[in-house]
Formats: sequence, structure tokens, C-alpha cells
Amino acid sequence: MSTVAWKENGIPRTAFWRSENAAPAPTGIVVITDDISADKALRIAQRGSSLLWRGDFQNARQLMRALDRRLEKRASRSPQSTDPGEVFLANRKARAQRAAILGKILVPLESDYTIRLRRSPDAREACAHAYGQPVDRPDESGDSVGVETLVSLPELLGVISAYQWHSKGLEVAALGARIHPAHGVFAPTRDEYIDLVADSPWPQGIDHPVVWDIGTGTGVLAAVLARRGARAVVATDINPRAVQRARDNVTRLGLADRVAVVRADLWPNDDEAGHAGRADEARDTEAGDTDAGVSARADVVVCNPPWIPGRPTSALEQGIYDQDSEVLHRFLSGLADHLTPQGEGWLILSDLAEHLGLRTRDQLLDRIDAAGLTVLETRETTPRHSRAADSADPLHAARSKERTILWRLGRG
Repeated sequence: MSTVAWKENGIPRTAFWRSENAAPAPTGIVVITDDISADKALRIAQRGSSLLWRGDFQNARQLMRALDRRLEKRASRSPQSTDPGEVFLANRKARAQRAAILGKILVPLESDYTIRLRRSPDAREACAHAYGQPVDRPDESGDSVGVETLVSLPELLGVISAYQWHSKGLEVAALGARIHPAHGVFAPTRDEYIDLVADSPWPQGIDHPVVWDIGTGTGVLAAVLARRGARAVVATDINPRAVQRARDNVTRLGLADRVAVVRADLWPNDDEAGHAGRADEARDTEAGDTDAGVSARADVVVCNPPWIPGRPTSALEQGIYDQDSEVLHRFLSGLADHLTPQGEGWLILSDLAEHLGLRTRDQLLDRIDAAGLTVLETRETTPRHSRAADSADPLHAARSKERTILWRLGRG
């Protein structure tokens, strides 16, 4: 963590700076309290200074909401294009600008994550869950001392909210159980894609397949697939928090004997695939498959990649935005080499990008064909999230047409 410095009541102060989104440490800090007006706070923030809050915690939340309303009102007065893609890009730019301004409201945490502000919540467990257990840091003499850490108010509220979701869990109908997400791990709040996976038939002639779940997140699809009768599931994710969360979830559900969760950039290697890879190698040999260079394969490879081409700005956004559709293209390019002869790849993808003009259906089909794959079947469903029915959403025209599609892909 980096450090920041400022003067408070004429006294030099320092603190650590923490940002899960890798936001740069503030270079100018103005101490504010309850008596500041929203308009004045906005002017200070727009000049580039951060606002260190020393007043009532609930009033800080009120200030953040007041600033958000002002920024949203200003954005609504900007000329709006009729092109869906331009509307999307303009809307995302405006949201990023609003997030940057709101992120300038800073809250101090003590070394044990206590918030020493009036009417503040007890966020110690939530912060420990997101940031790790607190540690004392030595001063110049080597003695252990407590030092403040500054975090943005929106991030802190996100940490608290994520911990509430984690503690309560999300009910997943296809599992008949709860999945417990974590801060920085994409939560399965859009459950329509889970139902698609739960209802799609196994490849013909394979009753208990070996399955890989690529980009497992919370492990929800791996758990569903194991419950469906997969004899072994290998779940991968590049995010170490997701790996730990998925392991915790499958253990809680009593599925750890059938689901192995490993950290990997898309594909598990031979050792990570374990006995699943060896079983598939034997089956490939029996079937006369002579492809070289790949030993570990699966009967079903499931992937629910980020569905909107664009640069993610946080770990959480990596579950939504995919720069240049890189993850999607890498998955398609490598899929055929990781399937058994009768195996299938299940690509779960929203078509929102098509309605926004960010990707065409023909471009997707060309990628599938170029990867040596064939489309066996598509299954689709209508998203059930609240924005799909929100006529006030600037992207309502596109969202109202959105479908979530499961593409069943085989080797060409």
C-alpha cells in the first residue's frame, strides 16, 4: 500500500492508501465535516482534491448521494445519440466520471478496521473478509503502532454490502442451496444462465461426463454440474479470491470429492486436470484420436465469459467486460483441442453486445467456424434482471431485446 500526506489543523498527517480498483493515491486532501454543502464539496472534488470525511458517517452517505444526483442530472442534459453503441459508450463514460468524483470522498479506518466516526457501522469483519486480517505496522523504533488507512466511501460501502451477501448467501434454485459470494468475485445474481446449464442434456452417449468449468467465479456452475451427475468437475479461475470462494462453496455443499478448483488462465494443465485428464486420454486412444500435444480433455467444457467487449476497470468488472473479446476468442480457439471426440463446449453468452452494435452474430459465427467448431444447438432464455424492464434505462431499447444463449459446440 502507498502512503498519503496532508495537513489537518496545521499538523502534518500521513496514512496508508488502499484501493481495490488500483485507483491512484490522492495527491491533495481537504478535510471536511458535516457543515459542508454538496455544491461546495462537488466544486472541491472537480478541482481534483479528495475529501477526507471527519463528520457523521450517515451524513457522508447522504453527501455521496447528493453528489451523485447532481452528476446524474448534469449527464442527463448532455445530447443523446440514437445509436445504441454510442449511447452505451457515452453512458459508461458518464458512469466512470461519476465514480471518479464520488471516489474522492475518503473515510479513515483504524489499524483494526474500526471506523471512528459518529453513527458508523462495525465494518471490521467485512474489511477483514475483503482485505485480510489487520496487522500492526512497526514505527521507526520497531514498536507496533496503529496507523490510519484511507479508503473511498463507495469502496467501503461495497465491501460492507459484499460481506452481507457473503454472510447471507444467494439462493440458487437449480442447486436447492445457497452460494456465498465474496468481495471482488462476480456474484450469480443473473440466474437465467444457471438454468440453461442445469437443463441442457449431456452429450449423446455420455451419462456421467468429465466437465470443466472455465472461469468458475463462485463455483456455482461447477456445483450444478456435479449435482447433475458429472463424475468429475475441474473448475478454473484466474482470480485467487474466486478460487478460494469456489473451494469454500463446493466444500460447504459436500461436493469437494467431485469438484477440483484450480487457479488457471482458462485451461487446467494435465496435473490440475488430474484423474479426469488421464481418463480422457485413455478414451481418446481407444477412439483412435491422434491429436498431439494435448492429453487432458473433457466431455463438457462450460464457459460463461464476459459478454460485453470493453476494458474492465476493476476485478469485479472482469466478469462483464472483455477487452477486444479476448477471453471469448481464446476460449473458442482452444476449445477443440480440449474436447473428447464426442465432447461439447457450452458457451453461455448474452447477445446484448449485438444489440449495442459492439459485436455481430456473423462475427461470432465466423470465430466458431475458424476454431474448427460446429454449432450443434442453441438454447436461449430472456434475462430476468430488473434493468431489462426499466424503460428509464438509457439502454432500454437494447436490453429489452437481450437474450442469454447457450451455444452447444462440437468439434467440426
